[in-house]
Amino acid sequence: MGDLRFLIDECLSTTLVSVAAEAGYEARHVVRAGMGGWADWTLTRYAVDRDFVLVTNNARDFRALYGREPLHAGLVILIPAVNLNGQRRLFRAALDELAGLGEPVNRVMEVDITDGRITFAFYELPGGGNVGEAS
Repeated sequence: MGDLRFLIDECLSTTLVSVAAEAGYEARHVVRAGMGGWADWTLTRYAVDRDFVLVTNNARDFRALYGREPLHAGLVILIPAVNLNGQRRLFRAALDELAGLGEPVNRVMEVDITDGRITFAFYELPGGGNVGEAS
């Protein structure tokens, strides 16, 4: 499918690795990769240095950290705290959306759900606007 590789934060389910695999992507989960308990800045450095798109629901911390990175492979934030099935649904929707967009270099994708409708917001980090929404 693509050359995108995902690093799934420990705040999300390990089953998201299989969601990525089913969509044709490589993914690693922080805990399974032996990085459980690492500080957010250390995970950021690992993901940025190895061209992983980081997937998290820790929006506040990672927005700040990625805002300081001059170049990164991308950041996907699952906004709501949802159960396992909800996480899988949101991540699968994110993967489908990314498949049509190309590489999200220096971009953030926020995935949210309201009244059963999944929405996406995109913006650049560091810098710039380009906020948009699609469903």
